[in-house]
Amino acid sequence: MLQFQPPGFGHKIIHTSLGAMVYYTQTTTPWLNATTEDLPPLLFLHNFGGGASAYEWSKVYPAFASTHHILAPDLIGWGESAHPVRDYQINDYLNTIAEFITQACPKPVTVVASSLTAALTIRLAINKPDLFQALFLVCPSGFDDFGQGAGRRLPLPIINTPLLDNIIYALGAENALAVRNFLENFLFAKPERVSQEMVEAYLTSAQQPNAKFAALAFLRGDLYFDLSLYIQQLQIPTTIFWGEKAQFTSIKLGRRLVNLNIDAIQNFQAIANTGILPHLETPEIFIGLLQRYLIS
Repeated sequence: MLQFQPPGFGHKIIHTSLGAMVYYTQTTTPWLNATTEDLPPLLFLHNFGGGASAYEWSKVYPAFASTHHILAPDLIGWGESAHPVRDYQINDYLNTIAEFITQACPKPVTVVASSLTAALTIRLAINKPDLFQALFLVCPSGFDDFGQGAGRRLPLPIINTPLLDNIIYALGAENALAVRNFLENFLFAKPERVSQEMVEAYLTSAQQPNAKFAALAFLRGDLYFDLSLYIQQLQIPTTIFWGEKAQFTSIKLGRRLVNLNIDAIQNFQAIANTGILPHLETPEIFIGLLQRYLIS
């Protein structure tokens, strides 16, 4: 999906236990020079959901390319990375993200992540704190926080019905009208902010061979967990951002999670008039906020 990357960014590959993980980084001018890989690593991890990929962060990470070594992978099962045919589980992502960091980052990494992936990053930072320098998380949620399911919108018997699951994925993720509808009505606070490029990027990712397996695992809730059971153990310095109009995971939930660990979570920043992806909806605002907290 190089066609959706900013100028100066290309892709490289890290091999994990579940296959190749493609990631985007500085590869040409104006960003690449002899010392680029010696800069502090800044890792961007995208959300889950039909059509998700590193594109989600592509409007943000160029702003940090002169000061950080950017690493923006497509997670296993998404984008251009490997799409093994399997019933994806939480440990698949905990393991492959850890493998990626171990291979790509010679020093503790600062991570910027969103939604369910942000929640998984918290769990990984608890288990392997030596891998991390700091966390900057957008709307982190396990989608079953405090025992209240937030993400599943279709009954499990329908999702798990053979052939019907293919139809659900085709209708919900593999056509432009459905992609635009999902972005406008569920992920963004203001529909007019959805561009044709965004629709095309999500659609291209959703149409990759075997892309349905990871997406359906997310839709079924196979990857959900209760983040409130883990967040109190976090010790890595953390800043949390939250779109004030985020659906599925409300800002009220965010404040409730933060209150469980005010020692590690040093900042909570609400972002007005945005949904669950403020960094894609209003990247200029998010860049300014992230720059402020990175400096501090």
